[in-house]
Amino acid sequence: MNSANNNIGPLGVLLLDTAFPRGPGDIGNAASYDFPVLIKTVKGASVDRVVIQSDPRLVDLFIEAGLEAQEEGACAITTSCGFMAPFQADVARALKIPVFLSSLPQIAMAYMMTQRRIGVLTANAETLTKRHFSAAGVPADLPISIRGLDKNPAFYHWIFKEGPADHAAIQQGMIDAANSLLDEDPNLGAIVCECHNMAPYTPAIARATGLPVFDVISYAHYVYSTLKKRVFLVL
Repeated sequence: MNSANNNIGPLGVLLLDTAFPRGPGDIGNAASYDFPVLIKTVKGASVDRVVIQSDPRLVDLFIEAGLEAQEEGACAITTSCGFMAPFQADVARALKIPVFLSSLPQIAMAYMMTQRRIGVLTANAETLTKRHFSAAGVPADLPISIRGLDKNPAFYHWIFKEGPADHAAIQQGMIDAANSLLDEDPNLGAIVCECHNMAPYTPAIARATGLPVFDVISYAHYVYSTLKKRVFLVL
């Protein structure tokens, strides 16, 4: 890792092997960041292998891509899918730079900040398991409620069928899911988006619910700020 703060390299973003469009706000669009990014596609890492199968054979592919990004000057590594949480420890151990593969570790922080139940919006509620939460450092007794967007036709067509994004329909589906979490528990403390493609829609969720909404783009900016520090004193 470069010790000269002014020479911090780009954030390495390891993308799943997908073909769907990635507009501003998406984890895979360089315009989503206030700093340089190094974007790499991990060939063979399909949505099905990561989200549905949690295929353990993928870990070597992500370690290889992470090492390449590290060699090319990346200052930290993230990915394009929150379901990567089970691979966090292995990839972090293999690299010499910070690694945050999933948005899910923000659940524990959101609960610490609010001391109230946390809502989780995910690409697939059925395959998001205790294993993912445990790997992300979420205590087993932490109160969470989960809503999956895989039943929303527009979201499913976009992510799982890799078709064009109907942004209005996707956004409304996410707002409806968030509001259903609030209906279930009006004392909900915050919402965390597991899916790393949800960030373009989180401003609308925050407006609709009045809650803090945690996504991977704000997480990435937070991590980058720990490396590229704002200078207040010149001594």
